[in-house]
Amino acid sequence: MSTSQSTSTLPAVRLGTDGPLVGVQGLGCMGMSEFYGPTDTTEALATLEAALAAGVTMFDTADVYGSGHNEELVGPFVRAHRDQVVLATKFAIERRADDPHYRGVRNDPAYVRTAVDASLRRLGIETIDLYYMHRRDPQVPLAESVGAMAELVQAGKVRHLGLSEVTGAELREAHAVHPIAAVQQEWSLFSRDVEVSLVGAAAELGVALVPYSPLGRGFLTGSFASAEELAEDDFRRHQPRFNGDNAAANAALIAPIRQLAAERGVTPAQVALAWVHQRAAVHGLTVVPIPGTRKRTRLAENTAAAGLQLTEAELAVLEPLADEVAGTRYPNMTTATAVGRE
Repeated sequence: MSTSQSTSTLPAVRLGTDGPLVGVQGLGCMGMSEFYGPTDTTEALATLEAALAAGVTMFDTADVYGSGHNEELVGPFVRAHRDQVVLATKFAIERRADDPHYRGVRNDPAYVRTAVDASLRRLGIETIDLYYMHRRDPQVPLAESVGAMAELVQAGKVRHLGLSEVTGAELREAHAVHPIAAVQQEWSLFSRDVEVSLVGAAAELGVALVPYSPLGRGFLTGSFASAEELAEDDFRRHQPRFNGDNAAANAALIAPIRQLAAERGVTPAQVALAWVHQRAAVHGLTVVPIPGTRKRTRLAENTAAAGLQLTEAELAVLEPLADEVAGTRYPNMTTATAVGRE
């Protein structure tokens, strides 16, 4: 494994036209609280510190992660390094204490105002650096939702605005109401629906793309080949790509990634992440992937990938993979993603 660059400072890029400067790779903190099986809080907190030391400055959470636990977990770290950390959190996915399986989407202005105050309280800070609308409710006019978010900027509760899982048309509509600094969307060797309309709109408007799950929720690392290998409470057990015949077909697609990694003396994860980083040059926009991890060893592996350049021949080998993937990203793509609104 090549991690020679993991201790050096990552280059900085700007989110949006006048958004914050951040390291070219961020850290997704979701798994430190739930979704991916058991976690070690002590190691997770050490990973936050190691990330900052490696040049990672954008840390990504959301109010839905652990029903607020994740914001509470990262809060002390953010406060201890407030001048260095760009804290991103999200609202819109509603959970209920009496129904652990319930997921609603709320974009109405009243909910926006309530959600931001709750996040600020859990984080223990006065201002959120980047505030995303986590999912879109098509029943609420986008101008109303973004207008309410813009009011938070005016009130000093939020510095910059972001969206997640939107179409190119929706980004243009939102950006006309208030500048959008970044859009978060799944983007990886296995997931490229973001390229249908959003990437072009983001490049045109100068909005940064923040790919979540750039390692295919760990599948592209080769760490598991089927959901059956995962903990009982791991939510990947419910994702179509990781089950049954889909899992078997997709596991076979990892072979060219493994071979390419072996030839370069790096890991499959580093190849997959390098591919995402190189989308910036391919599409002419800022790209800041946020691979999630709870371990310092994985963090070092991931940050080293930012300095790995794949050749044109290597990129050509990887290009067809997404078209061959079996199964969708979520059981219901219409409610969980922007795909149904393209």
